[in-house]
Amino acid sequence: MSKADNIFIAMCQDILEKGFSSEGENVRTKWGDGTPAHTIKRFGVVNRYDLSEEFPILTLRPTNLKAAIDELLWIWQKKSNNIKDINSHIWDSWADEEGSIGKAYGYQLGIKHKYREGEFDQVDRILYDLKNNPYSRRIIANMYNHSDLYEMNLYPCAYSITFNVAGRKLNAILNQRSQDILVANNWNVIQYAILVHMLAQVSYLEVGEFVHIIADAHIYDRHIPLIAELIQRTPYPAPKLIINPDINDFYAFKVNDFLLEDYQSGSQIKHIPVAI
Repeated sequence: MSKADNIFIAMCQDILEKGFSSEGENVRTKWGDGTPAHTIKRFGVVNRYDLSEEFPILTLRPTNLKAAIDELLWIWQKKSNNIKDINSHIWDSWADEEGSIGKAYGYQLGIKHKYREGEFDQVDRILYDLKNNPYSRRIIANMYNHSDLYEMNLYPCAYSITFNVAGRKLNAILNQRSQDILVANNWNVIQYAILVHMLAQVSYLEVGEFVHIIADAHIYDRHIPLIAELIQRTPYPAPKLIINPDINDFYAFKVNDFLLEDYQSGSQIKHIPVAI
């Protein structure tokens, strides 16, 4: 049985049983028909995944690994803020006529900053530190730039990550201000688990623990019956992640360099409504 499934089930049960409902409040999000999209939420959810034990992809239902990696590379490798550089339509609702989502996500990672050691963008600084000063307690990326928020078509949800090396293991903490649990939870988990694997491989480190902190972990009202059915399913064993061992340059990774062996899952939930 996948440990990631157990973590997901426990989190959803906790939200459903002990969560705070926004019913009666004036909420920003709406459904496609204009109806207010209310949620039930828990504040300050912390989930821990030991990446040395298993790859934390859900088996209760399938998660599209290749699409998730494509989006990760769009942000972290291409450092792009234009939807023309990603092979999906996930971000279309937030793009302008030129395809830009504004000064968000990849744009922030690509801004160069001055350091004592030279000029780096945030990704290159992480790569530099992991190779030259791996035991630093200052290996951080942050996309929540207040001076640019007014030029972002959406504020970053997963906005900062801290890396920490213990022994030869690379650990990471992802901070997320808000998350739609049904739509995005495992998507973000596997993306940043992949990022840890990528950085560990090119820095000649082993993967350690990935900690996911969600400030506002919520389930939308129209998702409650879908979640209730999902967490009653029987999980499968976790699959094995296989990464092309020949890649030693962070910018050389491609989507097809990552494969899952023996990935079994329950059926996909069709027609999940998304609140905007």
